Amino acid sequence: MKKNIFAIIGSASKDSSNRRLVERIAEMAQADFRITIFDRLSDLPHFDPLLSINQPPLEVISFRSEIQQADGIIICTPEYIFSIPSRLKNAIEWCVSTTVFSQKPVGLITASAQGIKCHAELKLIMKTVEARFNDQTSLLIQGIKGKMVGKMNSFDLKTEESLVRFLDSFRDLLRDGGRYNESRTGSI
Repeated sequence: MKKNIFAIIGSASKDSSNRRLVERIAEMAQADFRITIFDRLSDLPHFDPLLSINQPPLEVISFRSEIQQADGIIICTPEYIFSIPSRLKNAIEWCVSTTVFSQKPVGLITASAQGIKCHAELKLIMKTVEARFNDQTSLLIQGIKGKMVGKMNSFDLKTEESLVRFLDSFRDLLRDGGRYNESRTGSI
């Protein structure tokens, strides 16, 4: 039976390399996963802690519901000014007062020019909300624009191989419930 995966795109660009990367993952994993791509972070209002608990906006309720109902989550984001994009952080903040990420299997991909600081920050944030991920489901792809091939969702051989390993590990996480391990991080 296919697993339902909710993929959150951290980029604000419509034709971003992050979206293309997740579309490629969806192609590669279509036998195992039904991937819903969420690239509408701008639809979520600015975080308000009082509303978050007492009366969350409908867009936030829908976003939380997608996370809650998914078998697993993939977050694919660029780095903006050595950090995660503000819209992605805003979306996660709307979930902090809930348990939607708690013990949820998550794959983390930072695909950017550099991405090191963003990737570390994303892992720390997801650890804080108690998401389940491990080093093999955490992938840093540096220089992503130079790794795209043509106009389709194709990437160079090294990136494709990294995506295969990431997907194998993500399948294992969904099946076995792997735990976070800071010792090693996948990167290319």
